[in-house]
Amino acid sequence: MSLDHTLSDEHEELRRTVEEFAHDVVAPKIGDFYERHEFPYEIVREMGRMGLFGLPFPEEYGGMGGDYLALCLALEELARVDSSVAITLEAGISLGAMPVFRFGTEEQKREWLPRLCSGEMLGAFGLTEPEGGSDAGGTRTTAVREGDEWVINGTKCFITNSGTDITGLVTVTAVTGRADGGRPRISSIIVPAGTPGFTVAPPYSKVGWNASDTRELSFADVRVPAANLLGEEGRGYAQFLRILDEGRIAIAALGTGLAQGCVDESVRYARERRAFGRAIGDNQAIQFKLADMETRAYLSRLGWRDAASRLLRGAPFKKEAAMAKLHSSTIAVDNARDATQIHGGYGFMNEFPVARMWRDAKILEIGEGTSEVQRMLIARELGFPG
Repeated sequence: MSLDHTLSDEHEELRRTVEEFAHDVVAPKIGDFYERHEFPYEIVREMGRMGLFGLPFPEEYGGMGGDYLALCLALEELARVDSSVAITLEAGISLGAMPVFRFGTEEQKREWLPRLCSGEMLGAFGLTEPEGGSDAGGTRTTAVREGDEWVINGTKCFITNSGTDITGLVTVTAVTGRADGGRPRISSIIVPAGTPGFTVAPPYSKVGWNASDTRELSFADVRVPAANLLGEEGRGYAQFLRILDEGRIAIAALGTGLAQGCVDESVRYARERRAFGRAIGDNQAIQFKLADMETRAYLSRLGWRDAASRLLRGAPFKKEAAMAKLHSSTIAVDNARDATQIHGGYGFMNEFPVARMWRDAKILEIGEGTSEVQRMLIARELGFPG
């Protein structure tokens, strides 16, 4: 059986449209937002008008009627220019809207999805805690049922899109009881922004992704309607595993975009920069480095597209998603390092995009499942104990 990753006319048109948007709209402006650590509302609004936040959702909920491949193509093209914008879209869809679409009631979908799909509102997913990152089963946040309400107490950290002016909801995982043997029953609950007792901390001071929004959240006797339970009680842990499996493909596409952007910038610089009377790209040492960078990005693209293809046709994709995420994050770091080296001293100056890419790359080996967790998942799929 041959593998054909040729894009349909519709997917290629989308890819070109987002490519043009990234270069014509994002690239000229994002550096200033990044250095001011400022969320780019203007760019996000335009992404909403383009329908990017609704790409993989049905039209009946305000979406574009596309698929997960369409989302990943958009993410790769955005990340070729800037990862802060790309992660805002990725988290808004994969972590903000997708849980509602996958597990919500019809009423919840119709209440939340149209505004999430339009980009009018952003959603966030409150999973990670100060003592529970990779060990998400160690959740300490609790939700106690009192009559027709859930009362939530706890803290979440490193939550993307959770404190913007257009954030409308955060879906939080919380312990809602204990199963036989004392194992915690973890559920997912929608908490609307502005709910009393729900406090959003100031933005983190981060190494990278400086034009994206990342905050700590605290919940002190936060009361929400019992109807805000997302999916079946006690199934929150399983739900988030499914969300993360899909999200790893999206992050792999984002990492591939960053890696390809490093190639783009380095090829351009190698042709323009002259030293010792000739362009530095005439030197074989630079050419070989660029060849390695292009090869990494190409193979990374094949990986995430294969995982996406499996997801779309209903085939198992957990291992392939983990491998794609592991590989793309690793080569993104490698390409960012090599791009900075090719640029020399200029690569250390924030006015050059590769400096931003270098700062943004490392988090890809940590967020939405560390590289170590990906290796655990892959080994488990190979039949070894977890």
